[in-house]
Amino acid sequence: MQKYPWLKNYPEGVPHEVDPDQFSSVMDLLEESVKKFGDKEAYVCMGKSITFNELDKLSRNFAAYLQHELKLQKGDRVAIQMPNMLQYPVALFGILRAGMIVVNTNPLYTASEMKHQFKDADIAAVVIVANFAHNLEKIQGEIPAKHIIITEIGDMLGGLKGGIVNFVVKHIKKMVPAYSLPQAIKFNAVLKAGANLKYDRPEVKSSDIAFLQYTGGTTGVSKGAALTQRNIVANMQQISAWFGKDLHEGKEIVITALPLYHIFALTVNCLAMLKLGAKNILVTNPRDMKAFIKDLNSYPFTILTGVNTLFNGLLNQPDFAKINFSSFKIAVGGGMAVQDAVAKKWKQVTGVSLAEGYGLTETSPVASCNPINGTERIGTIGIPLPNTEMKIMDDAGNEVALGEPGEICIKGPQVMSGYWRRQDETDKVMNGEWFKSGDIGIVDADGFFKIVDRKKEMILVSGFNVYPNEVENCLAENPKVLESGVIGMPDERSTERVVAYVVAKDKSVTAEELIAHCKENLTNYKVPKEVHFIDELPKSNVGKILRRKIKELHEAK
Repeated sequence: MQKYPWLKNYPEGVPHEVDPDQFSSVMDLLEESVKKFGDKEAYVCMGKSITFNELDKLSRNFAAYLQHELKLQKGDRVAIQMPNMLQYPVALFGILRAGMIVVNTNPLYTASEMKHQFKDADIAAVVIVANFAHNLEKIQGEIPAKHIIITEIGDMLGGLKGGIVNFVVKHIKKMVPAYSLPQAIKFNAVLKAGANLKYDRPEVKSSDIAFLQYTGGTTGVSKGAALTQRNIVANMQQISAWFGKDLHEGKEIVITALPLYHIFALTVNCLAMLKLGAKNILVTNPRDMKAFIKDLNSYPFTILTGVNTLFNGLLNQPDFAKINFSSFKIAVGGGMAVQDAVAKKWKQVTGVSLAEGYGLTETSPVASCNPINGTERIGTIGIPLPNTEMKIMDDAGNEVALGEPGEICIKGPQVMSGYWRRQDETDKVMNGEWFKSGDIGIVDADGFFKIVDRKKEMILVSGFNVYPNEVENCLAENPKVLESGVIGMPDERSTERVVAYVVAKDKSVTAEELIAHCKENLTNYKVPKEVHFIDELPKSNVGKILRRKIKELHEAK
């Protein structure tokens, strides 16, 4: 077998290698983009935009305030906890330009989840949107942060509009529960004060940590992946190269519906698109599908990223098919498996292939992707990006035969430096330079990788491995099914039995009908023994179906 069989399937114009050291830091990248794109719009949210020059000025002011007013030091950790809004990139780049480490935090976290992450990261400050400040109040005496910067959704929308949005969110929609944080500083006051302070550009090395990006904790306590400046810059370079000749500097419009605090949107949408000088449309609440489609109608977008549930949700909105897709070039899915039925329907409705990519928090995140407008293979996660190697290993650390399942292992400049202050956990997932993903996959002779499932979510039926993804894919082919989640439950006769939870598109569908459908398409031991109907599946912040939560629901019955 050729050592790197995937290279022959690289799209024309995509280099086999990129320079991960072109920029020594994300700060260098921002400064270059500001020089190149100046007065072009960088971010747009709720109808308000900021240019690259404005982003430069505002993030400098934010950095100066952290340095001189709060007296924070290079390497201090600062948490950001907010959805997609203009304040996000300002705070993000401000923290990085001060030489500090960004700790991205899901705003939907409970108080106890916040406490764990803030204590583990030993944060010095937190930037939070007022909607979730009541949770911070509950733990303020138990976390190390001495400084709280608070913002409201309308703060950067300006003038009358900003005031109206804040009033409606707080008093009409009642989306801001009461809180008391008397020591908190207002975000706009930080920017105003920072404008009168001197910004000191720090010396930042490529080996310095840029982000503590916490894993979802689906398999245990959430850990912070320490992603260095080089990890992030390398992945941004790899992604930019992969999009290749299809995109043009300063001319693209990207739709960012995934939250920027998630590693996928952070690297792909925020940073790779910053390098490209794209106009970034920030969607604050993509679950409001009608408003989301209105956004899609308002801009001649060229790029859209998302997860399977987002694409499936859009396809099930009657107005989606009426959108003008004439400017649309690239759709990329990640975060969870893109189902074949969704990918096929997406191409049929939009005319654009849905390229599935793959990665993890620990790999900054992208490790592989289907070629963009090239030799794509639906149902696979594509081929490794430039400078990236992938292989399939058994439990003993040996590479398995072609087409045999095993654990996907990844090597490249985007692989994290380790888990924050957890050498024991780092040692479990690193084998030299190789990162053990915990995902079961196979690879074909052309170097295309396919995810079979999560190692820990595999179902064992009478000695046979059943992968939930395969069963979910089968259920998705039934036109009466909107989405499903498949789990394994203990069974005296067969170790585990396959159990499916289904959200019906057509309420007439029955469990017997779906079991019969699976029997036609799957080997008997893979067929669900039980099918339960549910109004909504539990999902993560980015719409990834949480099988462990489905298990909890089932066990509670």
